[in-house]
Amino acid sequence: MIPLSVLDLSVVTSGTKPAAALRNSIDLARHVDQLGYVRYWLAEHHNLASVASPAPDVMIGQIAAVTKHIRVGSGGVMLPNHAPLVVAERFKMLEALFPGRIDLGLGRAPGTDGATAYALRSRLDRREGDDFLERLHELILWETREFPSGHPYNNVVAMPDDTPLPPIWLLGSSDYSSELAAQVGMGFAFAHHFASHDAIDAMVHYRNRFQPSAWRATPHAILAVAVVTADTDEEAEKLASSFDLNRLRRDRGQYLPLPSAEEALAYPYTDAERASIARNRSRLFVGSPATVQQKLKPLMDASKPDELMVITAVYDHEARKKSYSLLADAFGLVKQAA
Repeated sequence: MIPLSVLDLSVVTSGTKPAAALRNSIDLARHVDQLGYVRYWLAEHHNLASVASPAPDVMIGQIAAVTKHIRVGSGGVMLPNHAPLVVAERFKMLEALFPGRIDLGLGRAPGTDGATAYALRSRLDRREGDDFLERLHELILWETREFPSGHPYNNVVAMPDDTPLPPIWLLGSSDYSSELAAQVGMGFAFAHHFASHDAIDAMVHYRNRFQPSAWRATPHAILAVAVVTADTDEEAEKLASSFDLNRLRRDRGQYLPLPSAEEALAYPYTDAERASIARNRSRLFVGSPATVQQKLKPLMDASKPDELMVITAVYDHEARKKSYSLLADAFGLVKQAA
């Protein structure tokens, strides 16, 4: 069966404060580590009332320290927000502390609004336009030490210098990152849960154009999907109602904490809002384990992912843990010893 992984946003709900959401992430990581999930990635978002974690590198260290088997990484570090040397230093440190268990996933979006992005970058060397490729190149050079002769960075070393960078993954929701990941020979993760671009096109494009490199000899494509699973279709639909209202609000620019199912079900939706929810459901797979597998099958058959990364954002933390447990059983994951 295909390996399963987790993408976690440390979701804040109307009944869960941000500090508690961070502790829930640590608890969930322990849980899925024992279930046999292979990877646990933390996202970087800023100035969002619904997301508690703006610093994935901090959470990676906390989660790696309390788990034993699962790889832990960023999904991702938004590289334009950071000096490449800082990223290299922090992830080399993490790799030194937890060898063979760290992933460095990179994104090119700011993960926030324009004003916050400016505040994050106002003390960096700002370039006009999209400078992701330039920053990625510099990050790679901190590892390869292939700066041009006479370059001042030849006298700067990213510590700890006896530890390599962990594997680099490029994240994307369009064809840009799939093309780039294929050209430079890195892993690729596609964000189906919010992308407007066709996942099948991006995944197939990456695999067909992949060029072996010092980073990877073969392609590895991760498909990130939003899933809500419960014992029955009806129960899963109730849990997913929180997602429906939250997505509707986000489309209006209202980034509020995730509402409860009761709040969502009591909301007086208009016909236009219900139509919008129906459209958004194309990015969410809801139901019992058997129903979810049936809904996922056409997408997986066509896109042929090497790994399925699941994001489950529901109001109740125990219901979220159970959703991951049900998926693990349905996909035949092998449980780890406690």
